[in-house]
Amino acid sequence: MSSGASVIIQAFLRWVETARTGDRARAARALGRAYVDAQMSGIDRQAAEMAMTFLLDDPSPKVRSALADVLAPSSDIPRTIILGLAEDQPEVAYIVISRSPVLTDDDLVDLAARGSVETRALIAARTFVSRSVSAAIAEIGGEEEVLILLENAGAQLSRRSLKRMADRLGSSATVRDLLLDRPDLPSEARHALVEEVGAALAAFGLVQMAIGTTRVERITREACDVAAVCMAGALSVAELPGLVAHLRETGRLTPAFLLHALVSGRAEFFSAAIVDLSGVTEKRVRSILSSGRIHSIRALFESAGLGRDVSEAFGQAVLLWRRDGMAGTEHCRDSVCAALLESLRNQRTPSAACNAMAEILERLAFAEHRQSARDYAQLAARQAA
Repeated sequence: MSSGASVIIQAFLRWVETARTGDRARAARALGRAYVDAQMSGIDRQAAEMAMTFLLDDPSPKVRSALADVLAPSSDIPRTIILGLAEDQPEVAYIVISRSPVLTDDDLVDLAARGSVETRALIAARTFVSRSVSAAIAEIGGEEEVLILLENAGAQLSRRSLKRMADRLGSSATVRDLLLDRPDLPSEARHALVEEVGAALAAFGLVQMAIGTTRVERITREACDVAAVCMAGALSVAELPGLVAHLRETGRLTPAFLLHALVSGRAEFFSAAIVDLSGVTEKRVRSILSSGRIHSIRALFESAGLGRDVSEAFGQAVLLWRRDGMAGTEHCRDSVCAALLESLRNQRTPSAACNAMAEILERLAFAEHRQSARDYAQLAARQAA
């Protein structure tokens, strides 16, 4: 460093030893502003950097806050100075953590890991939050920080981070609502949140008193199944394996659920489920379902873990779908449900799985009749108006 710069530093150091706090704060602000505005020569800038570094140890937080307030918005500040301020006490650190563009993603991840709830909240509220920083907050942040991140339009969130939020904080109604409003939420996370809603409803004391615990559990289970089937119909083929794997891991891929999906016209989802359960290639599964004989169809289903009595019912369902066309029309669904229901009822000693499938078919038929009645009533009311 030149002798001129050394003189400046020495004079400044002598002055701050005796200056009052207010004077030091004003000097820190003026020094920082002159540096940001590039009103100094090369020698002066070196001296200013040394002076600002010295001010990081000033005993008064007011002085350090004044320096942080001026330096925080600038991208042309030595990183060592910004890091020093970011690791200061909260009232100083929060100024640069919330605004400084000098802080790298690695810096922000480290600060989030070491910092407090307030630190993570400020990072989550920054104008831009990268995927890596968002991932860190999704992994370790509490409800408050995650809510701020979800509400921040400048936060980049990967599907993996969204799923992690759902896994960790899905019990929070506010977090659930924000996640479910996102079109990029992975299907398996969406289904898990729907299950959380069902569990919250089933645990609600007033509901249990009104309709009974057993009925509440059945209704919520059926509602979650209906939601999963509807979800499957809205996904692309590429997204189906993820949902299928999630449903299998959570024990939802029961024979009754698979039959529900099949008779509801979710052919792509049903195929993906059989691929997952059987280990047979997708090409082979599609070939068997579209043109295979009944024996190969039943063999496929049994390789997927379905019993012989259940495989017979599914084999009939596939043949009925072929006969009536895999279009998923109301008439097609009605005819398949009716034929399968009759077959299941005619079994001499139906298994528990067959009874569950018959119950599903009855409920689907009943729901279809109720919807037809509603549609008829609405049509009649419009015609009468």
